[in-house]
Amino acid sequence: MKHLLNTLFVLSEDSYLSLENENAVIHAGDGTRKMLPLLGLENIFCFSYKGASPALAGECAKRGIGLTFLTPTGRFLARVSGRSQGNVLLRKKQYRISDNTAESCLVARCFIFGKLYNSRWCLERIARDHAMRVNAALLKDTSQFLAEKSKQILTVTDLDTLRGLEGETAARYFSVFDQMIINQKKMFSFSGRSRRPPLDRVNAMLSFGYRLLASDCAAALESVGLDSYVGFMHRDRPGRESLALDLMEELRSVLVDRLVITMINTREINAKQFERMENDAVLLNDSGHRTFIKAWQTHKREEIKHPYLHDKMQWGLVPYVQALLLARYLRGDLDAYPPFLWK
Repeated sequence: MKHLLNTLFVLSEDSYLSLENENAVIHAGDGTRKMLPLLGLENIFCFSYKGASPALAGECAKRGIGLTFLTPTGRFLARVSGRSQGNVLLRKKQYRISDNTAESCLVARCFIFGKLYNSRWCLERIARDHAMRVNAALLKDTSQFLAEKSKQILTVTDLDTLRGLEGETAARYFSVFDQMIINQKKMFSFSGRSRRPPLDRVNAMLSFGYRLLASDCAAALESVGLDSYVGFMHRDRPGRESLALDLMEELRSVLVDRLVITMINTREINAKQFERMENDAVLLNDSGHRTFIKAWQTHKREEIKHPYLHDKMQWGLVPYVQALLLARYLRGDLDAYPPFLWK
């Protein structure tokens, strides 16, 4: 079983990363240095304009350490990956299925079924635990709507129809998302999903969390020998890791949405940790990034029991396990891809 190693987040926009012996060196703008051994690292997220040295990028690729570059505001730029793992037959099977929309739909509908199942779990848990403070009837009605659509999704054989159902259910889910926010309602009001750019504090947290999750899913897929850029529901587009976006669908609510709601309701984050830009975009500031990342890392280390394998593992390993199950399905070892269905 894969072990969850450390992730290095470089948040200072004037920092530069280099390689010294077998260590990553962070050169801060004030001239100070900090050194960390590569041995214990699994991923590096660099939010700096200065980036990293070619030597460090090459060593990360050689060791299989994910090196992701983002702007200081969190917009994805690029990711460094090394030589492809796994065998060529697995990737050729992936490409053949991706080129066949009917076969792609059989896989993609499993991702979306998992997404609806886990979204229902989030709604029902809030309705159960805070019945006196939320509109429990509205949350349960929405959960029932998602359950009915789940039955349709399992019979869909057309990708356009599947995308239509996914869009319809996502809109319904986010229409009641504000109900799950119990504290700090005035500062964290939510009226709907806005992506590029996020227009409120809740959307800023969701977008940032989804970017972190997408990077984790891409790294997981590459680690089992799959091509993260060739998806089944998300079609090919230059620079887009389509399969990572497919895989993360079933994990959005349990890994990101639930974390965002918890951070707001427990007052772990506050309105001062955001800033509004000239284009009306609302983004996490430096303090907000640090608070979110700390909570993200803590959440990833919480232990659960995988609902399909029945093995105990950390949340952070779930994308890797799902990527492994997807590879096993593509190789013909499983009759169908088993989505992550949290209980």
